[in-house]
Amino acid sequence: MITPFETDGQVDYDALGRLIDYLIDGGVEYLVSLGTTGESATLSADERKRVFAYTASKVGGRVGLVAGIAGNNTLEVVDQVKKFDTRGYDAILSASPQYNKPTQEGIYQHYKAIAEAAPLPLILYNVPSRTGSNISAETTVRLARDFNNIIGIKEASGNFDQMNQIMRDKPADFLMISGDDPITLPMVALGGVGVISVVGNVLPEKTSEMTRLCLAGDYKSAQKIHSELIDFTRLMFVEGSPAGAKTALMHLCICGDTLRLPLVQVSSITADKIMAETAKLSNKKPAAL
Repeated sequence: MITPFETDGQVDYDALGRLIDYLIDGGVEYLVSLGTTGESATLSADERKRVFAYTASKVGGRVGLVAGIAGNNTLEVVDQVKKFDTRGYDAILSASPQYNKPTQEGIYQHYKAIAEAAPLPLILYNVPSRTGSNISAETTVRLARDFNNIIGIKEASGNFDQMNQIMRDKPADFLMISGDDPITLPMVALGGVGVISVVGNVLPEKTSEMTRLCLAGDYKSAQKIHSELIDFTRLMFVEGSPAGAKTALMHLCICGDTLRLPLVQVSSITADKIMAETAKLSNKKPAAL
């Protein structure tokens, strides 16, 4: 989920509540609080604690709930997971360390330390375009086999050879989840179980329907929705995420489009394109808050 902000930059809890209801009503099966799309890197420790608590209370057990807890200081991440209030949460999603560019052994030891401290099941998150390093298939499978509480990976490398190897070698109950909207359909065809989505913030019904069709093996019907979403998905990322999603949600009267620096709002040209696509795909007339 995105984290809505007031125009002064404070967390907008009313808008967060509207978003949670909108997503649940739209058919999503679980929510991720304070992942990358939630601008977690720009929230203070106290803000993250309050957002986690509010989200758990608002969700109220209606769907599954995952907490994003990550960083490039392993000891700090371990301390965060030890102190995390697990009430209402089902798992922790943790991206591999950014900036440090650890070796594969360093990545393994990072997740080993987290897994040994984590009070909830752990989902790995591989996103080399953001972190600067890749979790190899060998490291993913090694972690999956060595730690029963490492239950899956949000895989956003875009490397299908790597995904093939993970699917072939992983434990049977280890989950591979798409972390990249444009490739959800082929990832499910490989054996993936779903998507942790940016587009789903804005179009939960279409994202959910397409994913469920894939999981049911009806790729012909799923491909139709996939094609409908191509232009919209590009617009969500053309000037950075979650700026695109916040612009679309503003036109759906869910929240404003304020971001925290260093992220900024999309240009007026891109905003107009997002507004038009949002209107077309959501069947709702765009309107400003």
